[in-house]
Amino acid sequence: MDERIQKVMDNLQRNRMKPFFAERRTELYHIISDLVKKDKLITSGGSMTLKESGVIDFLQKEFGDAYLDRSAGKTPEEVEEILHKAFVSDTFLASSNAITEDGELYNVDGKGNRVSAMIYGPKQVIIVAGVNKIVKDLAEAKERVEKIAAPKNTVRLNCDTPCAKTGECMHCRNSARICCSYVTLAHQRVPDRIKVILVNEELGY
Repeated sequence: MDERIQKVMDNLQRNRMKPFFAERRTELYHIISDLVKKDKLITSGGSMTLKESGVIDFLQKEFGDAYLDRSAGKTPEEVEEILHKAFVSDTFLASSNAITEDGELYNVDGKGNRVSAMIYGPKQVIIVAGVNKIVKDLAEAKERVEKIAAPKNTVRLNCDTPCAKTGECMHCRNSARICCSYVTLAHQRVPDRIKVILVNEELGY
C-alpha cells in the first residue's frame, strides 16, 4: 500500500467511514463476505466496478435469494420496486465516481437512487472502488466525472447526449442527461455505516 492510499484510508476513518484495502479480488470477496454474511437483503446500485471486479457474480453465487439484483426486474415497474427495496436493505453496494485524498466520496447520479441509498436507508453501505478513483480534491473529482465517468457511461448506456460524442461534459440540458444529482459525502453521523473497500486495481469509470 502506497502513501497516497494510506492517506485516503486515514482520512476516511477520520470522516467516520470504515476503510479496507484489497490487494487482489480474492481479498475483496472475503471482505464483502464477512460484512454481509448475516444479511437477509442485499442490494446494489448500477456499477461497472461491481461488474468488472466480479462482485455481482460473487453475490449471486454466494448469497442467492438474499441478493436482490435490479436486473431481475422484467418491467419498468418491477425495476422500480427493486430500486425502492434498497432503502430497507441490510446492505447496499455501489462504487463511487471519485474519492478525494481527504476521504470524501464524490458522486453524480442521473436517477438518484444510488446516491440516495448512500445517504440514508440501508443499514450499511459498501463502496468498492479501484485506485483509479482516487483524486486530489473535489475540483479534480468534478473533472474526473466530466471527462471520464459521464462520457463513458453515456456511450455504454446509448444516451443521445453531447458528451457521448465529444468525450467530455458539455453542461447540456438534454433529456437523456445522466448528470442530475451531485453529492459529496464528507462525514457520517453513524460511524462506520459506510465501508469503503479500495482495490489495488483500475476498475470501472
